[in-house]
Amino acid sequence: VQLQASGGGLVQPEGSLRLSCPASGRATRSGVMGWFRQVSGKEREFVASINFSGVRKNYADSVKGRFTITRDNAKNTVYLQMSSLKPEDTAVYYCGINKVGNFYQRSADDYYAWGQGTLVTVSS
Repeated sequence: VQLQASGGGLVQPEGSLRLSCPASGRATRSGVMGWFRQVSGKEREFVASINFSGVRKNYADSVKGRFTITRDNAKNTVYLQMSSLKPEDTAVYYCGINKVGNFYQRSADDYYAWGQGTLVTVSS
Protein backbone atom coordinates (compact mmCIF):
# COMPACT_ATOMS: atom_id res chain seq x y z
CA VAL A 1 0.00 0.00 0.00
CA GLN A 2 1.28 3.46 -0.85
CA LEU A 3 -0.58 6.64 -0.11
CA GLN A 4 -0.49 9.44 -2.64
CA ALA A 5 -0.67 12.90 -1.12
CA SER A 6 -1.86 15.76 -3.33
CA GLY A 7 -2.89 19.39 -3.17
CA GLY A 8 0.47 21.07 -2.68
CA GLY A 9 1.65 24.13 -4.52
CA LEU A 10 3.05 27.62 -4.22
CA VAL A 11 1.25 29.90 -1.78
CA GLN A 12 2.01 33.29 -0.27
CA PRO A 13 2.60 33.71 3.46
CA GLU A 14 -0.68 33.75 5.41
CA GLY A 15 -2.31 31.80 2.59
CA SER A 16 -4.13 28.46 2.77
CA LEU A 17 -3.96 25.05 1.12
CA ARG A 18 -5.77 21.77 1.59
CA LEU A 19 -3.91 18.53 1.14
CA SER A 20 -5.64 15.23 0.41
CA CYS A 21 -4.59 11.65 0.92
CA PRO A 22 -6.86 8.96 -0.52
CA ALA A 23 -6.33 5.40 0.64
CA SER A 24 -7.92 2.02 0.15
CA GLY A 25 -10.52 0.95 2.65
CA ARG A 26 -8.25 -1.80 3.85
CA ALA A 27 -5.56 0.72 4.65
CA THR A 28 -7.75 3.13 6.54
CA ARG A 29 -9.31 0.39 8.64
CA SER A 30 -6.00 0.32 10.49
CA GLY A 31 -7.24 3.38 12.30
CA VAL A 32 -4.66 6.07 12.93
CA MET A 33 -3.35 8.10 10.02
CA GLY A 34 -0.91 10.95 10.06
CA TRP A 35 0.65 13.76 8.11
CA PHE A 36 4.38 14.36 8.15
CA ARG A 37 6.66 16.76 6.34
CA GLN A 38 10.25 16.75 5.27
CA VAL A 39 12.77 19.33 4.20
CA SER A 40 15.73 18.20 2.17
CA GLY A 41 18.54 17.07 4.45
CA LYS A 42 16.33 16.80 7.51
CA GLU A 43 14.34 14.01 9.09
CA ARG A 44 10.67 13.56 8.35
CA GLU A 45 8.76 15.32 11.11
CA PHE A 46 5.33 14.78 12.57
CA VAL A 47 2.61 17.28 11.69
CA ALA A 48 -0.70 15.75 12.76
CA SER A 49 -2.50 12.47 13.37
CA ILE A 50 -6.13 11.41 13.60
CA ASN A 51 -7.89 8.34 14.93
CA PHE A 52 -10.39 6.28 12.96
CA SER A 53 -13.49 8.09 14.11
CA GLY A 54 -11.90 11.46 13.49
CA VAL A 55 -12.70 12.64 16.99
CA ARG A 56 -9.18 12.51 18.40
CA LYS A 57 -6.49 14.63 16.80
CA ASN A 58 -2.89 15.28 17.63
CA TYR A 59 -0.81 18.21 16.34
CA ALA A 60 2.79 19.32 16.41
CA ASP A 61 3.19 22.51 18.41
CA SER A 62 4.48 24.31 15.33
CA VAL A 63 1.17 23.89 13.48
CA LYS A 64 -1.34 23.88 16.32
CA GLY A 65 -4.09 26.44 15.72
CA ARG A 66 -3.19 26.79 12.03
CA PHE A 67 -3.58 23.29 10.60
CA THR A 68 -6.58 20.98 10.86
CA ILE A 69 -6.58 17.26 10.12
CA THR A 70 -9.84 15.58 9.16
CA ARG A 71 -10.93 12.37 7.52
CA ASP A 72 -13.86 11.13 5.47
CA ASN A 73 -14.08 7.38 5.93
CA ALA A 74 -16.79 7.09 3.30
CA LYS A 75 -14.24 8.37 0.80
CA ASN A 76 -11.26 6.75 2.54
CA THR A 77 -9.51 10.09 2.49
CA VAL A 78 -7.56 12.11 5.04
CA TYR A 79 -7.17 15.85 4.66
CA LEU A 80 -4.87 18.51 6.03
CA GLN A 81 -6.27 22.03 5.94
CA MET A 82 -3.40 24.47 6.30
CA SER A 83 -4.00 28.13 7.09
CA SER A 84 -1.83 31.10 8.05
CA LEU A 85 1.02 29.43 6.25
CA LYS A 86 4.57 30.52 7.00
CA PRO A 87 7.76 30.18 4.96
CA GLU A 88 8.97 27.61 7.48
CA ASP A 89 6.05 25.36 6.52
CA THR A 90 7.75 24.82 3.16
CA ALA A 91 8.37 21.09 2.79
CA VAL A 92 7.27 17.94 1.06
CA TYR A 93 4.21 16.63 2.87
CA TYR A 94 3.47 12.92 3.22
CA CYS A 95 0.65 10.89 4.70
CA GLY A 96 1.11 7.56 6.39
CA ILE A 97 -0.67 4.82 8.33
CA ASN A 98 0.31 4.06 11.91
CA LYS A 99 1.60 0.51 12.18
CA VAL A 100 -0.14 -0.38 15.42
CA GLY A 101 -2.95 2.12 15.65
CA ASN A 102 -1.23 4.15 18.34
CA PHE A 103 -2.57 7.67 18.24
CA TYR A 104 0.28 9.11 20.31
CA GLN A 105 3.21 7.95 18.22
CA ARG A 106 4.99 10.78 16.40
CA SER A 107 7.96 9.07 14.84
CA ALA A 108 7.98 8.47 11.09
CA ASP A 109 9.31 4.99 11.87
CA ASP A 110 5.94 4.16 13.43
CA TYR A 111 4.13 4.80 10.15
CA TYR A 112 4.17 3.12 6.77
CA ALA A 113 2.70 3.32 3.29
CA TRP A 114 4.65 6.40 2.38
CA GLY A 115 4.07 7.31 -1.21
CA GLN A 116 5.19 10.26 -3.21
CA GLY A 117 4.61 13.39 -1.19
CA THR A 118 3.32 16.74 -2.31
CA LEU A 119 5.44 19.87 -2.26
CA VAL A 120 4.21 22.91 -0.39
CA THR A 121 6.14 26.12 -0.99
CA VAL A 122 5.31 29.20 1.04
CA SER A 123 6.91 32.26 -0.47
CA SER A 124 6.11 35.79 -1.58
